Amino acid sequence: MLRRLALTVTASAAALSAVPVTAHASAFPTTPTDRLTVTVKGSGSSDGTYRLNCHPTGGTHPDAAAACDRLDEVTVYGTNPFAPVPKDSMCTMQYGGPATAHITGTWQGRPVDATYDRSNGCEIGRWNALVPVLPATSA
Repeated sequence: MLRRLALTVTASAAALSAVPVTAHASAFPTTPTDRLTVTVKGSGSSDGTYRLNCHPTGGTHPDAAAACDRLDEVTVYGTNPFAPVPKDSMCTMQYGGPATAHITGTWQGRPVDATYDRSNGCEIGRWNALVPVLPATSA
């Protein structure tokens, strides 16, 4: 019985090692696991809609590598890097300009649908926390 088990294990290992490398490669997806669409309006020269792919990095975002790095930095277990400003927040009444943004897609396996503006101090801070995912603004 032990001999039969040893032969079975040996035969299985030999069969697996004979599988071509290309068959192994197809088992690992090359599709980005984190895909976002970033639409920016009212910021000037950075206006537009960009695709941002991370893990692996790609898309049409003007600085995809830095944007993915920033998202990795602000993603902390148990928190949502795209969360809105809490309703009970006390925010300075300053205006950061007319820029708005909308981010949709998937990040860390979760759906994203977040809007951004620069209407007060809290929103400006939230926007700035995602630069370079969102463009740096001079206002």
